[in-house]
Amino acid sequence: MDLPRSFTIRESSHRIINPLTPEKLATLGAAIRLRPGVSVVDLCCGKGEMLATWARDHGVTGTGVDISTVFLSAARERVAELSVADRVTFVHGDASTYVAAQPADVAACIGATWIGQGTAGTVALLERSVRPGGMLLVGECFWRAEPPSQEAIEGCHARSRDDFETLPGLVRLFDGLGYDLVEMVLADEDSWDRYVAAQWMNVRTWLDAHPDDELAPEFRAELSREPLLYTAYQRRLLGWGVFALKRR
Repeated sequence: MDLPRSFTIRESSHRIINPLTPEKLATLGAAIRLRPGVSVVDLCCGKGEMLATWARDHGVTGTGVDISTVFLSAARERVAELSVADRVTFVHGDASTYVAAQPADVAACIGATWIGQGTAGTVALLERSVRPGGMLLVGECFWRAEPPSQEAIEGCHARSRDDFETLPGLVRLFDGLGYDLVEMVLADEDSWDRYVAAQWMNVRTWLDAHPDDELAPEFRAELSREPLLYTAYQRRLLGWGVFALKRR
């Protein structure tokens, strides 16, 4: 059980596997008022940057779950580098089936809502691992503007307009699930650039070193296609944010 190799190549230089800059990740930790001893469960934790830096900066404890052995290896190196390995644990496994042994103060899924087949399903997964009165953190895409065509929708790697909500649509969805939206930190265009454009450099660097690899044709096609799709559609139409929720 692991991620395909192509994912880890694209994300090879990234510490944060979503369009949050380190500054915005720090803003999120401050915004939700973390304090020493708060426990955090992070589903699809990637390279563990959120747990590692929050353990260092706020004294939280945490457990991260991810399917990628490559990402988890980087996560364990990171907590050792920041001297917080005694406060953070990582589990290799399917985050969609994970339930914390002890309910956490904060349960998070930052940008991987496919594990619950969408936002509502991911909220339901997180509810299994959070204590009564705790907080959920959900990272999700939304439409910044109405997509003008099916071509634009597919250019944003969606199948239909309904794959994403608008920002007000997400707020209405959270309300309908019985949650108050109590904080949010949104990506901006620079955040997206640093996440997406860095993938192009990662792919090109890898191609230069591995021109005869079996993945090379796929990546060459991707490098010709993705910058155009991003600049034509995704940068203008897609937003992304982390939303902090508390049950009413």
